Amino acid sequence: MARADVVPVGPTGVEVDAEIIGRSPTELFWRRFRRDRFALVGVVVIFIIAALAITAPLFARWVGHGPNQVYVFQMTTVIGVPKGPTLHNEAGVFLFGADGTARDLFVRVLYGARTSLIVALSATVIEVSLGIVLGVAAGYFGGRTDTVISRAGDVFWALPTLLLILGISAACGGQPPGQECVGGLVKPGMGLIAFLIGFFDWPYLFRIVRGEVLSLRQKEFVESARSLGSSNLRIMVKEILPNMLAPIIVYTTLIIPTNILAEAGLSFLGLGIQPPTASWGSQLEEAAELYRVAPWTMVWPGVFLFATTLAFNLVGDGLRDALDPKTA
Repeated sequence: MARADVVPVGPTGVEVDAEIIGRSPTELFWRRFRRDRFALVGVVVIFIIAALAITAPLFARWVGHGPNQVYVFQMTTVIGVPKGPTLHNEAGVFLFGADGTARDLFVRVLYGARTSLIVALSATVIEVSLGIVLGVAAGYFGGRTDTVISRAGDVFWALPTLLLILGISAACGGQPPGQECVGGLVKPGMGLIAFLIGFFDWPYLFRIVRGEVLSLRQKEFVESARSLGSSNLRIMVKEILPNMLAPIIVYTTLIIPTNILAEAGLSFLGLGIQPPTASWGSQLEEAAELYRVAPWTMVWPGVFLFATTLAFNLVGDGLRDALDPKTA
């Protein structure tokens, strides 16, 4: 709005110059979010790591090393210990040194970022999609629909999720070509890991969405849309879902680092991403036998994994505070 027509008066009776400005919800959100310096740092870190992951092939071409190229004679000692970071080597520049197989650790860490982000984001999309669709349907329709979906969610809650993921990964992820599960329909790789992580964790978001819908479906704007003849699908998509974006966005940003750690944990156990595909978890597993003589093999994947998960958590906390209308 423009400047108020009435000049405001202070408590002492003296006229004061003030300006009343109308701000949109987006402007209010940004004003709150930018005050959180930790969240802004998290955004910068995520942007840098995502940029490094996207441009990993360019960096590999720049240093002249592919992610799976082996330099045994150039980057290992006489007794087979990998050499550390160096800018002068007959095989080129090794910014992070070599891993246990004498490959460029810098290139493999960047490719590991691609793997972790692809798996984590794919699993998050599966998890969030299932949670939103089932939560909205259960909360809006109620009755038998709510009972069936809620009991299914309870069953998933009671399942030993970690053991199931480990078992399915071991059974379907380590088989040779042509011997995969379900007659070859289920094949090992990033798709299988992302599906397993996302499929078993949807009840968390489902309960959040269902509770919000149970509250929103009785609101006046929903009754108004129903009285105007809007279909159930239109009410759910156009009226109810936009009013739940805040908790969904916050949950999504907080679940991404959890999925990153889940993929890294599976790969560390040898049941996730299989070699020679680069993964931070598998790199840490390889470094477990070398960290005393070659600590850089554990430091760099660990630093990137820690920085990525911490950055997403900081952004999630910042979004939660900025989107909470009760925050001062």
